[in-house]
This record gives sequence, structure tokens and C-alpha cells, in this order.
Amino acid sequence: MPVRSLWREVPPTLGLAVPIVAGIGASTLLGVTDSVMLAPLGPLPLAAVGLTNAVAVILYAAIYGLLAALSVRIGAAHGAGQGRQIPAILRNGLVLGAVAGVAGMVLMLAVWPFLPLLGQPQEVLAILLPYWVTIALAMVPFSLLTVFKSTFEAVDRPWLGTGFAVLAVIINVPLNYALIWGIGPLPMLGLTGAGVATLAAESLALLAAWGFWLRGRSMRRLRLRAAVSAATVASVAREGAPLGLMYIAETGAMAVGTLMIGTFGAVALAGNQVAMSVGGLLYMVPLGVAGAVAIRVAQARGAGNIAALRPITWAALGLVTLWLAAAAAVLGLEGRTVASWITSEPEVISIAATIFLVFATAQVMDGVQSTMTGALRGVSDTAFPALVSMLAYWGLGLPLGWVLAQGAGLGPAGVWAGFVIALGLAGGVLVWRFLRQTGPARLTPT
Repeated sequence: MPVRSLWREVPPTLGLAVPIVAGIGASTLLGVTDSVMLAPLGPLPLAAVGLTNAVAVILYAAIYGLLAALSVRIGAAHGAGQGRQIPAILRNGLVLGAVAGVAGMVLMLAVWPFLPLLGQPQEVLAILLPYWVTIALAMVPFSLLTVFKSTFEAVDRPWLGTGFAVLAVIINVPLNYALIWGIGPLPMLGLTGAGVATLAAESLALLAAWGFWLRGRSMRRLRLRAAVSAATVASVAREGAPLGLMYIAETGAMAVGTLMIGTFGAVALAGNQVAMSVGGLLYMVPLGVAGAVAIRVAQARGAGNIAALRPITWAALGLVTLWLAAAAAVLGLEGRTVASWITSEPEVISIAATIFLVFATAQVMDGVQSTMTGALRGVSDTAFPALVSMLAYWGLGLPLGWVLAQGAGLGPAGVWAGFVIALGLAGGVLVWRFLRQTGPARLTPT
């Protein structure tokens, strides 16, 4: 394949990936602002935020995966020039988003009574309930806003979705301050105030997106009347469900891996947290590229441009690999320096630097897996990559990580070594699957 044909695909992929990454970053900042602004109140509110996020992130991941099929369907219709199909997909998506948000809210509220049984600190639980409830309620506007963001991205208006995500952060910061500390007539609500601010910020950003859809001149084609059908909603849900399960499995595997590292003591756990904090920032780029390649593959397929599917994917894979390989080199050579930006504890820095050596390689492998999952999503192949991912994390990565960490004496780095091997194999399988799915005998333009 000529390098020129690959290079041609880089600018449009970056043009779509950059705003998606910015949107992911903005969404992440909502949780970060709660932690930063509650820190002066002491360790209990911070512990409450951490406990809430540990559960909420799993449900957010499930919702995001369930709704991921929308951008592919809309992208395919947009690529095929069938704009009149998009309003129907959007309206059915809003119904699915509402159902997913309410389901996530109910599940999170249902977990609450079990927290004391799981040995969570009573002093944290004593202040947690109002914050827990408001974060659960925020899942409904989050889900609906995700539908609008997916739509805007799929019709080549990605900065619109990013703008509404940034708007939520802009609203959240001053509202957080006002409700946590009490400004003017507002009461000092502390932890509860942070939850109320997050719910209000998500809701107001959703109202802004909804209002733009209903009133914006450029949205006229997207708001054409269209029927909502239970069959269509169920069809989108069936396509997205494997991805929702995959994200739950991945998030759960990371949590179990953290517990495994915790058996080596508090210092090891702290070093792992440093590595994961850095990794979370770096991994926003592969997530954005995966979303972009899914949409671009869907658009090309909808347009009947089957020959473009592989160049689009290989260009995206090259971008992700280059980014993560460069990051791996920096972390391998300057891991101690990077860790020292986050903590001043020498023992934690030493363990974090050791973990970086393996963790960075795991991220490269995960980047390949994520990009190929996005490309397969673009051709509406979601069940197979989800199964491969779940088997890689749970069937191979975690058991092998335990053996390498405990049996082979590699310590915390052994857990991540297990993920390196498992994700490397998963990435190879998904490349094979993509080649098979995009062969001329298998793929039709629509």
C-alpha cells in the first residue's frame, strides 16, 4: 500500500480525533474538579468521591459502549448521502439514551445498600448518600448528551459536541465553588454541593445541546420528523451491547489488577496509581482515534468507498502506535522524573518507574486493540472484538499477570506484563479479523 495513500488519511482522522479527545478530556475534568475543590475539606470527602467514581465509571463505560453504535449508523448514512435517515437514528438514539441513563441511575442507587456489606468505612458512608444520589441522577443527562455528541461527530461537526462538554466544565467550576463553600445566599453544602453542581452542569449542557438542535439553523435536517420504533431502538441496543459489556470487562479487569498489586502493599498500590494517572492522560489519544476511525470507516462504507477502509485504518493505527511508542520511550527513559511530578515519596517513585517500563508497553498493545476495535465497529462488527477483549483481559491477562507477579517474582510489574502479552495477542487477532471483514468477498458498501 503506497505511503501517500496512508498519509492522505492522516489529516481527516486527526481533524475528527482531536475534538473527540478534547471532549473526553472535558468529561474527565468534571470528576477532577470535584476532587480538587473538595481537597481542602479533608480526606473524607475525597474518599467519598473516589468510592463514588469507582462505581460510576463502570456504569458510564457501559452507557458509552451501548450508545457507540449510533455514531456508526449515522456516519454510514452521512457517507451514503442519505441525510433523511439521520433524524430517525437520532430520535431513536435519544430514546435509547434515556433508557440507558435511567437504567444506569437505578443500578447505581441499587448498589448503595450493599456498600456497608463490602466493608466500606462508616465515616465515609455517613456523608456519602446525597453525593451518591446526585451522581446517579447525572447519568440521565450524560447519556442524552452522549447521543447528541455522537451525532455531531458522525456528521463532521465534532467541535459542537466538544463545545457542549466544555460548557459543562465551565458551568461546573464556579457552581462547585459556590455550593461547596456557600457564596452569598447559597448554603455551604460541602460534598453534597459538588454533586449538585455536577448534576446541574450536565443538565444545563444537555439543555443547551437540545436547544441548539431544536433552534439552530444548521440543524434543520437533523430535526426532521421521524418515527420512533421499539424495533429500531432494540436493534441499536443489540449492536452496542457487546461494546458496553466490553468496556465493563476492561474497567473491571483494571480494578482487579489494582487489587492484585495491592497485595504487595500500600507503596506498590501508590506507585501503580501514579502509573495509571499518567496512563489515563496518554490514553485519551487512542480513545479519540478509535472513535474517529469508527466514524470514518462507517462513512467510507456508506459512500461505497470500500477501497478506503484499510488506508483509513492503517493510518489511524500508525498515529496511535507512534504516539504510544513515543510515550513508552519517554516513560522508559525518564520514568522517575515523570513520577516525581506527581509524588515526592522516593519508594513510590521507584516502584512507579519500574511499573512504567512494562505499563507503557501494555498501553501500546492496548492502543492497537482499541484502534482495531474502532475500525471493526465501523463495519458494524462489535460482538467478535468484544469477545476477544474479554477473553484477553479475563481469560489470559489477569491469570498470567498473577503468575508472573507472584510465581515468577516480578512483583507489581508482573501484573502489567500479563496484560502486555494478552493485549498483544488480542491486537493480532483483531487485525486478522479486520482483514477478513474488509475483503472484497465479504463487504458490501452499505
